[in-house]
Amino acid sequence: MRFLGRLELAWGRGLTLGVLMERLAAVHGDRRLVEEAGGGFSVTFAQAAELVDQWAGGIAARTEPGDPVVLATANGYEQFLLTLATSRAGRVPAPITSHMSKSEITHVVKDSTAALVVKSAAELDNAEPFGPAVPADGSDIGALFYTSGTTGKPKGTQLTHRGLLGGMSLASLLPSGLHRDEIVLGLPVAHIFGFTAVVGAACAGIPVLFFPKFNPVAVLEAMESRRSTIFVGVPAMYRMLVEAGAADRDLTSIRLWISGADAMPTELASQFKRFGATLTLPVVGPVGEAAFAEGYGMVETGGGVAVRISPPLLPMGLGGSLGLPLPGNSFKVVDRDGEEVARGAVGELLLSGPGLLKGYHGAPEATAAALTADGWLHTGDLARRGIGGMINFEGRLKDVIKRGGYSVYALEVEQTLEEHPDILEAAVVPVPDDRDGELPVAAVRLRAGVDLDELGLGAWALERLSSYKVPVRFVAVEDLPRTGTSKVQRRKVIAMVQE
Repeated sequence: MRFLGRLELAWGRGLTLGVLMERLAAVHGDRRLVEEAGGGFSVTFAQAAELVDQWAGGIAARTEPGDPVVLATANGYEQFLLTLATSRAGRVPAPITSHMSKSEITHVVKDSTAALVVKSAAELDNAEPFGPAVPADGSDIGALFYTSGTTGKPKGTQLTHRGLLGGMSLASLLPSGLHRDEIVLGLPVAHIFGFTAVVGAACAGIPVLFFPKFNPVAVLEAMESRRSTIFVGVPAMYRMLVEAGAADRDLTSIRLWISGADAMPTELASQFKRFGATLTLPVVGPVGEAAFAEGYGMVETGGGVAVRISPPLLPMGLGGSLGLPLPGNSFKVVDRDGEEVARGAVGELLLSGPGLLKGYHGAPEATAAALTADGWLHTGDLARRGIGGMINFEGRLKDVIKRGGYSVYALEVEQTLEEHPDILEAAVVPVPDDRDGELPVAAVRLRAGVDLDELGLGAWALERLSSYKVPVRFVAVEDLPRTGTSKVQRRKVIAMVQE
């Protein structure tokens, strides 16, 4: 029966967020699904399925079929199960990150037309079980994932059940019971990378040690003492692990390191490969080094669409810097006219695949700008066509700052800062950072007679923006460098703030 259950999961027939956990429970039963660090939330697959059904009943009792439901809980595995529960009840989940400010949460609730905001799973603990999941098609909207946009305010990305689960269901065929594995991760569940990492682990039947708040020292201690085998994180987390003394720990139990959401420096990846091992033999001990996998994707693609694998003892990853497209996904690099560029040339990267968003919730103009008429997604990334279909990342077309795996859209931050009565204009640019990759810094033109130090712009911005979007530094300028058409020259702004 369990083998048939694995085949049903892998085939993906009728697989939706609402039925995912009951199918996983049929395969894995009383095996541990998750344990939160510090003695927190811990459940088996079977217990998780019961919770999903119960919470679905509580959500259904307070909403109508098809209603959006905002899940404004603290980061944790329960938020993932609440997403499944909302879908099981035939509602549309919208999980949001705990980094969001009150004003951003208010915007999401209003924009999504949410009928319910769940702030804690405890609100639903005494509900009656819902029963069989509301039938849904794989092409139906499975969830809204809110992301910052170039238009300023966070937009609800409509992702389908098929897009969110997609190739993850194939992980159910892995022989997870033949050896001991444990995945350690501390990503935000409401971030698409964190969500897909949790889905992938569950489908593979691999238990997760989950850190609701990433603590590099605690993570290192856990991996060393528990002999965990897989770690998933963003490049900033890897840098923090190095700073916390990773080189002095015994991490040879790790066979696979996984990174995503931002570009991973090659030397940093190589360093962690050496920390791990291919396997550990009796008497002999650790042998070889670990593998490293880097994913490329975004919220609009429902997660990863390409993977770059660096096997043990091989210095370079397979594929270009973006990796090899996952099954069903296609890349092309085009010029401003939409024509494919020649090999070796640089253009904008376009993507096509089963995970692409259906659109942005209530934003048809933004949807039309993101998707071509024939179904390709504008990524806003610059890429170079290489040999054998390889694609190499060359930079970002959009003014987006990658801070520790999070996307900070300059326009959103600028518009927020310009709401301050003493700021005439703002230009937000990235500066390099050893840990987070990039940090936002703001150059601001102030009203005459205003002293920058007295404004307290950091605290003011923190009330209106997620903490990772708040500039780490503010620089007062008399004017901003501009082009002949009065557009701000961001490269010159970078030079100004660095000086």
